[in-house]
Amino acid sequence: MATQTATAATGSTSGKPDKIGADKIAAEFQQLRNQQLNLVNNLNAIEMDLKEHKTVIDTLKMVEPSRKCFRLVGGVLVEQTVEVVLPQLELNKTQLEKLIEEGKEQITKKGIEINQYKDEHNIKMRGQEPTPPAASEKESAGDDKSSGNRNVLVGNL
Repeated sequence: MATQTATAATGSTSGKPDKIGADKIAAEFQQLRNQQLNLVNNLNAIEMDLKEHKTVIDTLKMVEPSRKCFRLVGGVLVEQTVEVVLPQLELNKTQLEKLIEEGKEQITKKGIEINQYKDEHNIKMRGQEPTPPAASEKESAGDDKSSGNRNVLVGNL
């Protein structure tokens, strides 16, 4: 996600107090975006773990259940049989899938929170064309996955 500078519009003509307020608003907005980016990075790591689990499970299904295999548990390599390890891996896979769904929901909620913060503080992104007020209300009310998300990653991971 490219870093973009956000500016907050203020209604007063005095210089210094509004500058501090605008800086605070921009910092809080950037913090929200960083939180969303962290959620995306964590989700990507969990998805990679899920992919590895699926690969190992597919491989172990083709092996006889009494064959010995090794599993890393808490930094210790443990010798077990396939029939013991396979159900544990399938349980872990199910838990990872649930975590991924929860992560996607968190990312969507954070995107909505960011959009609401942008609207509340009249934040405009550089290079972004202004949106009409009616379109803005539709986007915050619905789960629109079009380009109307206004530079916030909410989508299909």
